[in-house]
Amino acid sequence: MLKKHTVVEKNSVLMLIFVVIVISIGGIIEIVPLFRMETTIEPVKGVRPYTPLELAGQNVYIREGCYNCHSQQVRPLRDEVERYGHYSLAAESMYDHPFQWGSKRTGPDLARVGGKYSDLWHVQHMIRPQDVVPESIMPGYAHLSHKGANLEDIGKDMTALRMAGVPYTDEQIANAYNDAMAQAQDESDHHDGLMERYSKVNARNFDGQATTTEMDALIAYLQVLGTMAELKDYTHDGTKRSGQ
Repeated sequence: MLKKHTVVEKNSVLMLIFVVIVISIGGIIEIVPLFRMETTIEPVKGVRPYTPLELAGQNVYIREGCYNCHSQQVRPLRDEVERYGHYSLAAESMYDHPFQWGSKRTGPDLARVGGKYSDLWHVQHMIRPQDVVPESIMPGYAHLSHKGANLEDIGKDMTALRMAGVPYTDEQIANAYNDAMAQAQDESDHHDGLMERYSKVNARNFDGQATTTEMDALIAYLQVLGTMAELKDYTHDGTKRSGQ
């Protein structure tokens, strides 16, 4: 056996072939299971695709480059859990394309910002951040209050996301515009349909203006972050509570 091993060591081409074979086998064993989402992401109760208005808000969030300064991933470290809340679960990002985990934090992590502040706080923070956080170096985004949200084409975005695996139904796509308006106006005739198609929906006039603006959409998106998953079923170390 040792003599055979010596032959391999002395023959660089043969050694290269065996190295490629071994790495290929190891890579296949590690990578192939990841193509089956059900084996890599444990289902978490409450997590749903974004509503049309929230999706429009995510589009604004990405367009404005918010992810450059704000991550959306609370790591399982004690100081992060104490500051931001329960650490992020994989299922909470399963419908994000692209996900917003981020690579740095110039500002705080936003994975659990939903419900932490009022809509008015978010409006003031977007218009002039220093009015609510004096030490903030964030620029203002007052222009979002003057630009109407692009909701006419949001159904096309949902169709594209369905191709990527987000389980939007034909009914949800067909009612995308009406559902978005219903969420932003709350008193809309389509309110009941919105509530039937989506769970845990914040439906109200987010920025206080008569028209539905990009500010409405962005705040709707921020206010839902971290609020879907029923985290009471999990301990802070990521394990399920007994009996769940």
